[in-house]
Amino acid sequence: MALYENVFIARQDVPTTQVETLTNQFAELVTSLGGTVSKKEYWGLRSLTYRIKKNRKGHYSLLALNAPSDAVKEMERQLSINEDVLRYLTVRVEELDLELSPVLARRDRDRDRSERPGRSYDDMPV
Repeated sequence: MALYENVFIARQDVPTTQVETLTNQFAELVTSLGGTVSKKEYWGLRSLTYRIKKNRKGHYSLLALNAPSDAVKEMERQLSINEDVLRYLTVRVEELDLELSPVLARRDRDRDRSERPGRSYDDMPV
């Protein structure tokens, strides 16, 4: 079996719970066809570089897979049929990175920066 990473973008007007349901649905499809899903990540609602089917934003989701090529082909077929999915990309990789993806790591780092206690105007010298 080969290792793959799949990212798909769902429409902006779809609720987050439905995106998680879609992610679980595609993960179950891969496992039912003999593969395994090592990692599932929801990257959130992000702005698109250009409009896709009149959408300016999209829900991004990542799947890290260890699956036969037939399972990946069937998942891509289901992705192309689904009206809530704007785009998808599946890439074969040498090894799966099971750590936090750079997208989520940067978001967590930015969140930590915004929570730092800052200086107020009262503390500044005159």
